[in-house]
Amino acid sequence: MIDKINTLLAEIEALKAEKAEEIEALRIKYLSKKGEISLLMSDFRNVAADQKREVGMKLNVLKEAAQNRINELKEAFESKDSNDDSIDLTRTAYPIPLGTRHPLSLVKKEICDIFRRLGFSIAEGPEVEDDWHVFSALNFAEDHPARDMQDTFFIAHDPQIVLRTHTSSVQTRVMEKEQPPIRIICPGRVYRNEAISYRAHCFFHQVEALYIDKNVSFADLKQALLFFAKEMFGADTKIRLRPSYFPFTEPSAEMDISCGICGGKGCAFCKHTGWVEILGCGMVDPNVLENCGIDSKKYTGYALGMGVERITNLKYRVKDLRMFSENDIRFLNQFESAH
Repeated sequence: MIDKINTLLAEIEALKAEKAEEIEALRIKYLSKKGEISLLMSDFRNVAADQKREVGMKLNVLKEAAQNRINELKEAFESKDSNDDSIDLTRTAYPIPLGTRHPLSLVKKEICDIFRRLGFSIAEGPEVEDDWHVFSALNFAEDHPARDMQDTFFIAHDPQIVLRTHTSSVQTRVMEKEQPPIRIICPGRVYRNEAISYRAHCFFHQVEALYIDKNVSFADLKQALLFFAKEMFGADTKIRLRPSYFPFTEPSAEMDISCGICGGKGCAFCKHTGWVEILGCGMVDPNVLENCGIDSKKYTGYALGMGVERITNLKYRVKDLRMFSENDIRFLNQFESAH
């Protein structure tokens, strides 16, 4: 496969095009879902285990090179057109229709405001992270699937540098620098190597919460979750906790809320169960505390995390996740009354 990648890379670097139609044809040939790079990505599952890391990084380089070359051709074509004397460059761009605050920003602020009332403060961290803060410190095994190229974007051809896959990396940084009590929320953008569709994207937003102190119990977590659900979705909202598994919490749970459309009676939105899943949570694993320099025999804590897009969908019934990142003013104007 490496030979195929190198051949394709040389071919891409030599691409030329004079017309917009030719550029689009090249984009489809190399970067579309059925393009040559996508076919190589599909064959990645057949690569031997000891070659996966090397091949994965070369695939990332190939895809980036293709995107850059197509963009260069587009820019060259557009700059050529801009020299056309028929275009009046002195014409004013106004009036420009103004949009509104983005729905994700509205919902993220509302989530943060609710947790602020519980005494949480906001913590932020870098989006380009190292393996320790994203995986190892959080009790991920060396062979955990989340470390695979199919889930994680690696940076600068270095397997130790990644785009963070969750904002839990902010929690590990805070725990390393501070001693309990710690009570933080970590909003931010995260990245995962997933196919873009109406229900998934390669980047999205999370808000995670962490509380560590003496004698913190699962009952404290449940009360915080109940308070959040009622404040976010209404006083009549009920919650349900189901056992689950996360490497960094033990015990772990996923939380459902009663469906706000049917009132828990069952409808198409909740798949006739009366419940909708919104977040994951659990008690911080003692190994995570020890990895970050906190005495697990003295302190306990809970953590929870949710996708902002998921909560926004529940509040505003947005059916296509791609609409959040397309910057369509017609879409944004629908949220004027939500300010």
